[in-house]
Amino acid sequence: MTDGYLISQHILRNGIKLLHRRRAGEVSHLALMVNAGMRDENADENGLAHFIEHLVFKGTKRRKAYHILSCLENVGGDLNAYTTKEETCIHASFLKEHLGKAMDLFADVVFNSTFPENEMEKEKEVILDEINSYRDTPSDEIFDEFENLLYRGHQLGRNILGTIDLVSNYTRDDIVRFHKSHYAPDRMILACIGDISFEDFKRMAEKHFADCRGDAAPFNRIPFVTPPSKIQVEERTSHLTHVVIGGLAYPYNDSRKLKMILLNNILGGPGMNTRLNLNIRERYGFAYTIESQYNAYSDTGNYTIYMGVDPHSQEKSIELVFKELNKLMTQKLGTLQLSNAKRQLVGQAALSNESGMNELLGMTRAGFFEEHIETLPETIAKLDSITAEELIEVANEVFERDKASLLIYKGQ
Repeated sequence: MTDGYLISQHILRNGIKLLHRRRAGEVSHLALMVNAGMRDENADENGLAHFIEHLVFKGTKRRKAYHILSCLENVGGDLNAYTTKEETCIHASFLKEHLGKAMDLFADVVFNSTFPENEMEKEKEVILDEINSYRDTPSDEIFDEFENLLYRGHQLGRNILGTIDLVSNYTRDDIVRFHKSHYAPDRMILACIGDISFEDFKRMAEKHFADCRGDAAPFNRIPFVTPPSKIQVEERTSHLTHVVIGGLAYPYNDSRKLKMILLNNILGGPGMNTRLNLNIRERYGFAYTIESQYNAYSDTGNYTIYMGVDPHSQEKSIELVFKELNKLMTQKLGTLQLSNAKRQLVGQAALSNESGMNELLGMTRAGFFEEHIETLPETIAKLDSITAEELIEVANEVFERDKASLLIYKGQ
């Protein structure tokens, strides 16, 4: 590990974990991630984690919504947030001299939000529009519905946005209760990448966050029990048939995770030279869009293969996908193939981290799972040690056809 990739850590007296990597440049990036997401909701709370992500920007004891949104944007910064099934994150990019301003804002919106009722009612309409927009886009909707199929009956199968009925009827008391139960300092990581020393970052974090308080309820994450695979077909009025094929894979801290990432990249990652794209799109012209993903959660994971195809090509396309999976299970990569695949993944990771924000968000999430957070050079070294035989073992563990589930939105 080189000093340029050193990730420093510290825990404030109230339990907030600090992560920092010094990186030269005029722009700094800051993220505050809460270890609370959709998975921490009860069935009658579905959508609350995402609702709170919207509402923290709508007013605090010190700021109105306009002042929150203008605080960093007035100096050219970019403020945003997102909710996943296991985390909620607020993040920003800005010129490095505004780091203190960003920290002050983050502490205010996370710990001092007042959730004004008039803002809450307006934001309900925004979220309901978001739900309806998602329903109108089958290529987006099918991913959440596939996880509902894969994790059926479990917290992980629910939609992050919630339902129209639930969101429409949430009260301010519901918001305050969920926020109080989950937004505690010892469930948070504050992370920074920028041209500032770790000591200065730590000093600024102490100033803005060390006195913040909160007591979270115990985690309510029900262990996942694997159900049998399932095939589900739904008739749709669209011209295109949307298909997701997938199954269970490894959790975040599994030692085989990097091997699974490499396999997914070979199969259907972001490159145009993936096996799925070269065969099903380029060779046969069956699919305009075809891709694969690997998602890792705290105690489970999944892989998905998505394609949009003409209804008449549906069955042939599905069989071609399973043919490619079978090749990964039975045909060992040659020395040059494996070397090229590794180089491609390294290059993609480096390009993805170039802006700093992607690296920051990955580093922050890793802080919930790893005592030592792996740097890019360490990941590259580990990637270099992966063998073709190990990839075949992983492929056979994950891609077996009998373990796969299918969700099809069948077009007309």
